Amino acid sequence: MHNTPHPVVWLHYAKQRLGLAPTLGGSVAAWQVDRAQGPVDLWRPWDGDTPDLYKLASFAMVPWSNRISGGGFTHDGRFHPMRPNRSGEPYPIHGDGWLQAWQLTQPADDTLRMTLESHGFDGGPHDYVATQTFRLVENGLDQAVSVRHLGNAPLPYGLGVHPWFPRTPRTRITAPVQAVWLSGADPLPTRHTADFPPGWNLGEGADANGSLIDNGYTGWGGTACITWPERNLQLALDMPNFARDGGAAEHCCLVYRPPVGPAFCFEPITHPIDAFNLAGTPGLRTLAAGESMSLEMQWRFAALAGSEQR
Repeated sequence: MHNTPHPVVWLHYAKQRLGLAPTLGGSVAAWQVDRAQGPVDLWRPWDGDTPDLYKLASFAMVPWSNRISGGGFTHDGRFHPMRPNRSGEPYPIHGDGWLQAWQLTQPADDTLRMTLESHGFDGGPHDYVATQTFRLVENGLDQAVSVRHLGNAPLPYGLGVHPWFPRTPRTRITAPVQAVWLSGADPLPTRHTADFPPGWNLGEGADANGSLIDNGYTGWGGTACITWPERNLQLALDMPNFARDGGAAEHCCLVYRPPVGPAFCFEPITHPIDAFNLAGTPGLRTLAAGESMSLEMQWRFAALAGSEQR
């Protein structure tokens, strides 16, 4: 990667390479499998130059994910104003952890950890400490994001991760889901339905190529599988504490499928888009001082059935 004001820290373990950019939003620069012909990217890699977080391999969404409308949100009778935080976006998006520098440590040979303490960033209401942990294991990555509320007054929180996956002509994504939030052009949610538009039902498997999807799914079962037939490769996701953390009622996922480009997103999240302003604030967790929540993921790669990984 090129010279950059945001250096990448590399972890080499279990025949994998994980690069983190702690000063660039605590982001992942690359996650790769070592192969004889060279590294194979499981997440689309950063070019090592652009500071645009949407060009990184992945980043954490904390202390909430996706968009908040209405200039902020009301909790316990108090309105908390929030400003847009990305050029071209009319709403604040993806929390504020991705906009700050994190501190990195290496607690073990197979593990990197990043920590952020944030207090009212850009005038927002949240005071918290967040931690990201990455542990390389045989054939995969254990990833966790947690947040602990530091403020005196309780506030609602949410979490998510935003990985970008390489897209080949035959890439597919499969995940058990029950319904989807349809949206307007914003894209804020407008209608919740179990009648999926053609090709949108992740439970049946969805093509990673096609018209725009930028929508949250509910009733997610906590597993997913991305397949790249051209690469004889698949990447499976499992949530080890899914039931303990509320199961399908407390977890969502989001698919961002741009009509063009080399990558798409499958995002594990704890709440729908604009949950702060939806009836019942679905998926958000109100944390008092010292209380915490976490999102834990196990990613595992393997050869497709009947093929040899290469």
